[in-house]
Amino acid sequence: DARFLGMYGDAAATAKVAKDFKVYYQKVDGNTPSSYTMDHTAGSYVFDKEGHIRLFLRHGQGTAPVVHDLKLLLK
Repeated sequence: DARFLGMYGDAAATAKVAKDFKVYYQKVDGNTPSSYTMDHTAGSYVFDKEGHIRLFLRHGQGTAPVVHDLKLLLK
């Protein structure tokens, strides 16, 4: 999707960002030598105006917990 911005870098930079954000990723070999998929953490971070992480939204958790947590942060 053209609306998404993907981050990329060399292996060391990617490993550092994954560690800093406490996310998982793993390349998984495909059915052919030239194919693969990536297992990875699925979620989004909510940052405050100062750039601090305030919330991690898990993929598939539904809207109710997201709305609840965002209302708490906006108080």
